[in-house]
Amino acid sequence: MKNLFQTNTGRLRIIGFLEGSSLLILLFIAMPLKYIFHIPFLTKPVGTIHGALLLLFIFNTISVGVEQNWKFKDTTWKVLLACIIPFGTFYIDSKILSKINN
Repeated sequence: MKNLFQTNTGRLRIIGFLEGSSLLILLFIAMPLKYIFHIPFLTKPVGTIHGALLLLFIFNTISVGVEQNWKFKDTTWKVLLACIIPFGTFYIDSKILSKINN
């Protein structure tokens, strides 16, 4: 069995986990601290990290989609949509990405 870092799909799964986690931290920790408690110091660094991970996720999704011959209307759009929905990357990992054999 290959290490997750050795395949494009494995890297996408790792990036998806990190991107999904950063979205949750941004939505449920950094934003409430900023707007409810007026403590804005976390929003900029967490937002920047999340943005970078989002771009990595998008680029890697397209790369894996080409590699796996995904049809956009069947699979690729679902994986791309997952990165903007809280908990979406975790769901897509369990339903699509974990089932891909490399």
